[in-house]
Amino acid sequence: MSRKSYSVEEKYQIVKALGEVNSSLQVSSIYKVHFSTVLEWKYKFDTFGLEGLKETSSWKKYSKELKLSAIQDYASGNYSIREITRMYEISDPSVLRGWIKKYNSHSEIKDTSQGRTSSMTKGRKTTWEERIQIVLDCLGNKKDYQEAANTLD
Repeated sequence: MSRKSYSVEEKYQIVKALGEVNSSLQVSSIYKVHFSTVLEWKYKFDTFGLEGLKETSSWKKYSKELKLSAIQDYASGNYSIREITRMYEISDPSVLRGWIKKYNSHSEIKDTSQGRTSSMTKGRKTTWEERIQIVLDCLGNKKDYQEAANTLD
């Protein structure tokens, strides 16, 4: 299924139509947009104005504490994913779903990092034996490349 990208003007027209029709299902069938997307655009417009309808190109950072708190609120069953997304100002419900999936698979929840680590930008000449040792270290540490890079420093 293809995803159509909507401009700010198109989103605004759809939100405006929602105000006139008062049914997200009618508006979604007219404009061929899922009703939950229409409701999300309306919420963003009501909360942030036209700025809320713009696509963001940067990642938002979230602390480990915020992530765990949001996950625990969801696990309590008192709130829906959409409600938690709005309470904690999480950029999209799919972000929260990803955290929940990680949590349920017993992966470590970390702070949102900023780009690549410094070990990715360093480089030096290595011998054949060093390369073999690096590969063995990575395989022995569950393919933790960052840990292997730290041991070589």
